[in-house]
Amino acid sequence: MLDRIKASLPSLAPAEQRVGRLVLTDPRAFANLPVSELADRAHVSKPTVVRFCRSMGYDGLSDFKLKLAGSVSEGVPFIHRSVDVDDKTGDVLVKVIDNTVAAFLKYRNDASTFAIERAAEALASTHKTGKRIEFFGAGNSGIVAQDAQHKFFRLGVNTIAYSDGHMQVMSASLLGPGDCVVIISNSGRTRDLMDAADIARKNGATTIVITASGSPLASAGQIHLAADHPEGYDRYSPMVSRLLHLMIIDVLATCVALRIGSKLQPLLKEMKNNLRNKRYA
Repeated sequence: MLDRIKASLPSLAPAEQRVGRLVLTDPRAFANLPVSELADRAHVSKPTVVRFCRSMGYDGLSDFKLKLAGSVSEGVPFIHRSVDVDDKTGDVLVKVIDNTVAAFLKYRNDASTFAIERAAEALASTHKTGKRIEFFGAGNSGIVAQDAQHKFFRLGVNTIAYSDGHMQVMSASLLGPGDCVVIISNSGRTRDLMDAADIARKNGATTIVITASGSPLASAGQIHLAADHPEGYDRYSPMVSRLLHLMIIDVLATCVALRIGSKLQPLLKEMKNNLRNKRYA
């Protein structure tokens, strides 16, 4: 959570930057002090403190302080450890799993429920009106986009995934008001994805971005689901970001399924029964 605030500081208004620096200076105190005291220490108004929390993707000051307190008190019990060339199989097993667990626990502490709820509502509303839902990603994130399409397809959602930059730009050009596009990127700096996001947004479509805080793509999307992970570049072990993105998609798909409601159950049951014929007894 503190890493995300630090990365987002340059994109904030000057007054909100002062609130952000106050959080980074003493997060424990920020989580416990009343809003009037926080405003005095940051030399801003009380509404500015609340605006800062919402700018970071939280549902006001109470939600922000709750997540901040959890992040500071629980922390993350593991740090990212790179796989070394002379590691034994047991070392690799522990490091790869610990790195993944660290990223997941960090996300659990930092995740903005407000942003996730906005994204789930946008996707569910788009599905309800029969408009288009599309997933864009490039390279590794393109595989995550395909996984997202598969998960939402199973829910009866009419959706498609594109990993080719030309197809993304062409498809974004055909989107309009009521449509929704989810753009996935680890770096948040891929030119093709930025171009597609800009086109979709200008055409009136809702843009949801799953990417790193402080990146250009994070600012380009209407709804930002922050995917920040404590890893460096490791030539041997798989990218934790891929697993983190997959988990965020799982959370979104589950939230949308709950919004679709009870009518989804017969559909999933019929699908499961039909698949039985594809398996050996």
